Amino acid sequence: MRVLLETERLVLREFAETDADHLYALNSDPAVMRFINGGRPVAFEAVRTEELPHRMRRHPRTGECGYWAAEDRDGRFLGWFEFRPLDAEDVGTVELGYRLRAAAWGRGYATEGARALVRRGFTGTGAARVVAFTMAVNARSRRVMEKTGLRYVRTFHRDWPEPIDGAEHGEVEYALTRQEWLDREAAR
Repeated sequence: MRVLLETERLVLREFAETDADHLYALNSDPAVMRFINGGRPVAFEAVRTEELPHRMRRHPRTGECGYWAAEDRDGRFLGWFEFRPLDAEDVGTVELGYRLRAAAWGRGYATEGARALVRRGFTGTGAARVVAFTMAVNARSRRVMEKTGLRYVRTFHRDWPEPIDGAEHGEVEYALTRQEWLDREAAR
């Protein structure tokens, strides 16, 4: 399986069929799923037949996977990162996302992986803009976005078939352009 990148503490690699159990465990943790579906576990069959194939799918224009399994340097599954074009036709705007095991929270893994993906996007893939979304009440995820260099853009509301606690506050978008990133890097 192909490794996309390595950081000081992380390895981001393509998903494999053998990751179904890892994804199931991740999606069975109510704390992890709190801001996704209100904390409900996802059935193993749905993980195996829907989510895992989605995580393994390649983008039609870039040929790249958009989701990467995250492991620590000892090979322990930590979760996943998303870094893929937001739109099938516009490969210049890339969405950043992440979902990590609760045991990995508060250790800087999300920020470390997100920063590495942003760097790769702006130096190696031609991304012009990186965007990220979360519920407005998800303070941890918002902090990762800020520490990665993304800035708050807007709050918006969607109609969800099954709203979860906090949805009434909306969702937020954060973004960073290539030029903003280059200016920050030059100032260091």
